[in-house]
Amino acid sequence: MTTAETDLSHRADVATRLLDSSDQLSYDPVREVDWDSPVDPLHHGASPEWSTLYGTSYWDEMTEEQRASLTRQEAASVASTGIWFEMILQQMVIRDFYAKDPTDPAFQWALTEVADECRHSIMFARGAKKLGAPAYRPPRYVVEGGRVFKTLARGEAAYAAILVAEEVLDVMQRDWMRDERVAPFARTINNIHVVEEARHMRFAREETRERLQGAGAARRQFNALVVAFAGYFIVTSMWNGKVYENAGLDPKRAKREAKRNQNHRALLRSSCAGLMEFLDSAGLLTGPAKAIYRAAHVL
Repeated sequence: MTTAETDLSHRADVATRLLDSSDQLSYDPVREVDWDSPVDPLHHGASPEWSTLYGTSYWDEMTEEQRASLTRQEAASVASTGIWFEMILQQMVIRDFYAKDPTDPAFQWALTEVADECRHSIMFARGAKKLGAPAYRPPRYVVEGGRVFKTLARGEAAYAAILVAEEVLDVMQRDWMRDERVAPFARTINNIHVVEEARHMRFAREETRERLQGAGAARRQFNALVVAFAGYFIVTSMWNGKVYENAGLDPKRAKREAKRNQNHRALLRSSCAGLMEFLDSAGLLTGPAKAIYRAAHVL
């Protein structure tokens, strides 16, 4: 068996295992999430430690109800960013597998992943509404940049960018789903996403490694920058500046204190440690890419 045939066989085996896992452990958010019970005003939307203001003097002055209100808005903002990127992800995956062999397990897994992401986006949208939040969106230039990215990104650039978005969300949601201070319905949403995204991340890693086989230094350098810029805009769009006003806080002071909050930056860096290790092993953590990740406070 040639190297190419071995790689194809391995890819098919991985996809088959992911399909089997999906058959055995998937959720229907419509039935699993308690959409009807009211939200307790003291319940958080995310673990308080993940708030952009946690550890600041402003946080110390806030009441428990204000803190809970803020984390509900912040969780909705993160969810809205997740919806935005999941729509990019779906289009990239469908384009990548367009007109390919439908009997290939990798093809079938790709469509399964798209179906999962559709359900996740609806789940996040309903969850944000239940948290009492408006429709948070990334800045206009980021939205338009995403439009270009989803149209042009290919191969390892597409799948590594997918992995960046999923890995950052995964670590914080693992904290939130176990935290009894977080509203029960939000914990269920986080649990569903963590379980099902684990399969998506496995596939993204496999695809990234496969597409990079035989790639030269110039290609790796270029795609390392593409992925780093995508990661920068994903991470910096997660916490919309409008959350403070919508939580009844002084937006100018809140933005000022959030901007220099070292606690939040440390959490981001720790959440991305595994991701950075993978990118480094794949040759996608170059010097210029590191500078961009540092600017996003994930390295």
